[in-house]
Amino acid sequence: MVEARLYSLDEAVEPKTVELDEMIFDAKVNPDLLYRAVRTQLLGRRQGTSSTKTRGEVRGGGRKPWRQKGTGRARAGSRRSPLWVGGGITFGPKPRSYNVKLPKKMRRGALISALSDRAGDGKVTLLGEIAFSEPTTKGAISLLNRLGINPTALVIVSASEYNRAVRKSFSNLVGIKCLPAEGLNVYDILRHDELMLTLSALKEVRERFRDG
Repeated sequence: MVEARLYSLDEAVEPKTVELDEMIFDAKVNPDLLYRAVRTQLLGRRQGTSSTKTRGEVRGGGRKPWRQKGTGRARAGSRRSPLWVGGGITFGPKPRSYNVKLPKKMRRGALISALSDRAGDGKVTLLGEIAFSEPTTKGAISLLNRLGINPTALVIVSASEYNRAVRKSFSNLVGIKCLPAEGLNVYDILRHDELMLTLSALKEVRERFRDG
């Protein structure tokens, strides 16, 4: 059984301890799945646009530099040989896709492993709701300090809570990242020491696994 502290935006309300879903937050951590998921995410971020020209693509080189024999120099057939300055590149990079597909069950298992890892270390905090009428970095700092959250934290809110005021309130804080529940991913969970979810975001996470 894993538990988390549930706080309210109202400072006068005392925090309480609640149980987390065992299927999502109390599963066996699979390091191999975590590695595969992070590798897939990082590879997907690579643009793969690097390109070089082969000797057949470099301009020029149609004329033989000098005659074959009698000059005392090595034989040469083109000025665009990879051995010459300005020539083509041998085995250089070409545009390619680095995307690697991970089966749905493996993606699901990796996310559960990441959530279970944080919950097992007592690094999951719940908040009743989060709402800012306007962007306020000061308010975000005050909230995180009251919750005792580590400077490197991932804040997960529901789709309805992920508005401009909330997003910009956390955007200026180094080590803090705010995401909607649908954007929850293995790399960001492991990259941050703490995980904070609102109750509505937790509900969306549950539905996400229920639908999967």
